[in-house]
Amino acid sequence: MASTMVPDAADRPDVLPSERLLPNGMAIPPLRAELRRIDNARNALSVGAVWFWVALIIGGAVWIDQWWSYLLAFVLMGPMYARFAILMHEAAHKLLFTNKRWNDWIGKWVVAYPVFTPVQLYRRVHFAHHKDEFGPDEPDIAFYAPYPCTRRALYRRLFRDAVGISGWKNFVPLVKNTRRKPFRPIGLSIFGVQAVLWAAMWAATGRWWIYPLLWWLPWMTEWRVINRLRSIAEHGGMERSPDRRATTHNVRQSLPARFWIVPYNTGWHLAHHVDMGVPWRNLPAYHAELEQAGYITPAITYPSYWALWKALSGADEATEVRPAAA
Repeated sequence: MASTMVPDAADRPDVLPSERLLPNGMAIPPLRAELRRIDNARNALSVGAVWFWVALIIGGAVWIDQWWSYLLAFVLMGPMYARFAILMHEAAHKLLFTNKRWNDWIGKWVVAYPVFTPVQLYRRVHFAHHKDEFGPDEPDIAFYAPYPCTRRALYRRLFRDAVGISGWKNFVPLVKNTRRKPFRPIGLSIFGVQAVLWAAMWAATGRWWIYPLLWWLPWMTEWRVINRLRSIAEHGGMERSPDRRATTHNVRQSLPARFWIVPYNTGWHLAHHVDMGVPWRNLPAYHAELEQAGYITPAITYPSYWALWKALSGADEATEVRPAAA
């Protein structure tokens, strides 16, 4: 069994620079300007659309008012949290809107705070991740390092996510930090937004329990499973390297995966790490440029997320990587 997830060096040919790409993989300036263009109007529609779908999912469940409608709504809220997370990620990169004030205001109050995320702190640690993946300041090393693992180990982690153990470990610090002076304004703002959401859902449906059942609980459980599966598919078992093909996986995209796990083109994650200034709408075009140059090849491309997760959980007891618990 393999003890690493890093592709062989022979499968990562040295093809840069090319006619359209620089030695570091970024596009030449005229093409880079095109790829880095932010579509403000369509992004505003995307932000509005995710809230529309939330209202439709929850409102539809209440209108049908059957046990299965609430179960279906609960399940569908997981992909909605994935959408909030990616839009928040775009705002953290200052790629949601060209106007930075609007980018930060909408990213904070409309996208991040509703899903319990202090985007200001996220931006700081996330940029550390981009600066040196798997380096000494990598904030997510516990998430990425323990792979490949055994199938049993992956199931154990996913079980902790699914029953709310991981969610509780994330929720409790949010509550406790409202008592810490530096974090208090952010924490109180997040919980203030939650109070508004709870009141709005209660007023709209006449049911106080809609918020905890269909907003808070999916965040605590299903979203944790989705977030882990996506995160390890991005960087699980890779290594520190100036070659982004050794730090980031590449997976062939499919419509089911893009609905459940990797919305808003986030599945083209290798392209995002080669140039984090390319907004999400342009990642497929940039990925195509990297493929055309021979930088991304079939040899380093997993045919599906199932294939990658199978490889990530394909270690035996003798070769399993065992750093700190993730």
